[in-house]
Amino acid sequence: MFQLYKILFFNSMIIGTIIAISSYSWLGMWMGLEINLLSIIPLMNSSKNMFSSEASLKYFITQTLASLVLLLSITLMMITNEFISPLMNSTLVIMLNSALLTKLGAAPFHFWFIEVMEGLNWMNCTILLTWQKIAPMILLMNNKIQANFMLFIILASLMISTIMSMNQVSLRKIMAFSSINHIAWMISAILSASSIWMWYLVIYLIITINITWIFNYSKLFFINQMPTFINQNKMIKFSMMINFLSLGGLPPFLGFLPKWFTINWMILNNYLLISIILIIGTLVLLFVYIRIIMTSLIMSYSEPKLIPTKMNQPLTFLINFLTLFSLISCTLLANSF
Repeated sequence: MFQLYKILFFNSMIIGTIIAISSYSWLGMWMGLEINLLSIIPLMNSSKNMFSSEASLKYFITQTLASLVLLLSITLMMITNEFISPLMNSTLVIMLNSALLTKLGAAPFHFWFIEVMEGLNWMNCTILLTWQKIAPMILLMNNKIQANFMLFIILASLMISTIMSMNQVSLRKIMAFSSINHIAWMISAILSASSIWMWYLVIYLIITINITWIFNYSKLFFINQMPTFINQNKMIKFSMMINFLSLGGLPPFLGFLPKWFTINWMILNNYLLISIILIIGTLVLLFVYIRIIMTSLIMSYSEPKLIPTKMNQPLTFLINFLTLFSLISCTLLANSF
């Protein structure tokens, strides 16, 4: 039975994010982030998952520390605004950006993110991977961006996400490291143009919701569970494959479009070395995605031709049709302007 109190906290979580991204003052943004934080904690608790309380406590402590650093940096910037030196100003900006990056889960502030993801169910993982990225990313975009510090964050996120995801068997940890890799791409898009970041965020949300929805339906948490269940339904198998390839940015899937835009604008802005490193990191992560679906591709399993299923087949087909063919329509739309 669905608990009605979760509707209240879900709505207040959305309202907190809207307050944070629409506020004119840093105090209002901080209040919006706190409303969002206090609303998601009850959503994380679940009687069916014994690790959810531990995950929610880790999330609360980390986000509270990040909020304290954020409030401290805002206060120092307001107090010392008239007598500040350029060096002190840059230090406070880095301090503020570090607090936002901690809330975001970007490397090297990512240590809480992996542990929290491992203790949640797939619905809460979806919220953490999608909705919780919006407010810190927009506040980071509206703040003063120091290029050297952001380039360090991009490199750290790429290196940690590619190296650490190679040895994982937990699907939740793989999705967490994938999120850190996409955070590096989104920060690169912020350095290029905010409109590209918007494209990237929307497409990333669509693909991630598709994948986590399939995992939640299939009750999959580890790679070794995939062949026995995925091969029972060809539509789920097809959906899993094209969504992972799209998440890796492989053409002709939709996930290639924002990466294409980001690389184009970074080359125009003379970020050539970072562009090469981004492409190499994405290729390594694409290997991790292919490793997930490899057993379904090459191993021989008995696949029943007729099997009763409760999955909404027309909706699944429509979502994956959009994922597969939206690149052509988006390319034609971009060329028409």
